[in-house]
Amino acid sequence: MTTAFELWSHLGSVAAGLMFAWALFKQYFPPQLRAYIEGYAHKAIGHAYPYIQITFPEISGERLERCEAYSAIQNYLSASASARATRLKAESVKDSKSLVLSMDENEEVVDEFEGVKVWWSSSVAVSRISMFSLQPPPEDRRLYRLTFHRSHRELITGSYIKYVLVKGKAVAAENRQRKLFTNNPSSNWYYYKASKWSHVAFEHPATFDTLAMEPNKKSEIMNDLLKFRRGKEYYERIGKAWKRGYLLYGPPGTGKSTMIAAMANFLNYDVYDLELTTVKDNTELRKLLIETSAKSIIVIEDIDCSLDLTGQRKTKKRKKDDDEEKADAVKRMAKGGEESKDSKVTLSGLLNFIDGLWSACGGERIIVFTTNFVERLDPALIRRGRMDKHIEMSYCCFESFKVLAWNYLGVESHPLFATVRRLLAETKMTPADVAENLMPKSDDENEEACLEGLIEALQKAKEDARKKSEEEEEEKAAAAGEAEATAARAMTWEEGQLKLSGMKENAMH
Repeated sequence: MTTAFELWSHLGSVAAGLMFAWALFKQYFPPQLRAYIEGYAHKAIGHAYPYIQITFPEISGERLERCEAYSAIQNYLSASASARATRLKAESVKDSKSLVLSMDENEEVVDEFEGVKVWWSSSVAVSRISMFSLQPPPEDRRLYRLTFHRSHRELITGSYIKYVLVKGKAVAAENRQRKLFTNNPSSNWYYYKASKWSHVAFEHPATFDTLAMEPNKKSEIMNDLLKFRRGKEYYERIGKAWKRGYLLYGPPGTGKSTMIAAMANFLNYDVYDLELTTVKDNTELRKLLIETSAKSIIVIEDIDCSLDLTGQRKTKKRKKDDDEEKADAVKRMAKGGEESKDSKVTLSGLLNFIDGLWSACGGERIIVFTTNFVERLDPALIRRGRMDKHIEMSYCCFESFKVLAWNYLGVESHPLFATVRRLLAETKMTPADVAENLMPKSDDENEEACLEGLIEALQKAKEDARKKSEEEEEEKAAAAGEAEATAARAMTWEEGQLKLSGMKENAMH
């Protein structure tokens, strides 16, 4: 009777023989003949093997964009099929009381759809590279493989895969944690598993309810955002990329950054904070755009200070100012001088980034520019169609003050509100300054003391504005007086010249 040991010995010998034959086949058969034989071998196996396999890679194409199907399948398997897996991968998520479990690599689970069984497996194709290669190591390729019986091809390809993608996207939307991204310097893009963007969890608490702004203006912006989010079919029908541009402009402290955070929380979008001074050229700018995801807000803050984006459109005055700034380190740094001198991003490149052909890669993106000096921007950069909606972030009005009073003091009305209303109409103070004056300085300071402090600050601001106005008027009057004196001196000199010339003529006669 054959023992188990002898049986395994025979199997080992057969396996070794097959491996030896395969090595000889690969070494001595010409490549064309080898491919021909392998093709027929695959066909023969296909006739005997009744199963079909579909592969879903993590990266599709030439690594230009991530495969959405892979992410959706990952979410679906994490929520349902991985409950039946024997090997799981545990990950901790902030603010979660339990671990999140997902299917580990090289693991297989069985799923069922309308009575039909399918098999999901995950694997990683490890990239190989020589130890002495000067090229950066390529990233490992992760993939999911779906296996099913060929008799169910129509059901699986027509219904099941669509069902998995829809369920996976729904799970992602439900559990999605918003992120705040910033672009990495291009010199760091090619390290092992490096990324063009780094991110942290987006935890800014600002909402439109806490945003200090006129209610009508606030409602208008919220309605515009909702219309955009629901407008996929509309943008396809009119032939435009599914994106929208917002220009936020106004003095410092008027809430431009807070507005961006409120927009992200309202739409449940990620935020990409693009630092232009670290982008070397237009090609890198396009690569960064490709790596952004849908449902995101791309932000360039203080765009007038980021780079000189006017191209050849400089006036003579601006050229003269630029020459002066070359000798002034403070002015140069105010315009990002030390960093921007290495950047070759042009106005044309930025315009193509906003609404060129590359802007149609992906969809459901909002692009936001902020500036304190809108008049410094090139008209082509902020025209309608690129920056579709211009929003002025102005000084604090009484309606904005009431929002801040509720946020900081929890009061909706107070006898001192009338005085605050009058002073806000007579002077200019930013919402940031109003909020700072409303914030209690100690635990025992009540709302009335805070309001009195705000009134005192408003009165001081009013008095400072009056003094500044008087000084400007005095300077204008002094300048006008000096001009008149100069004109009078010129007139006196001219009259003297005429008299002198008359005396000379009389002398000659």
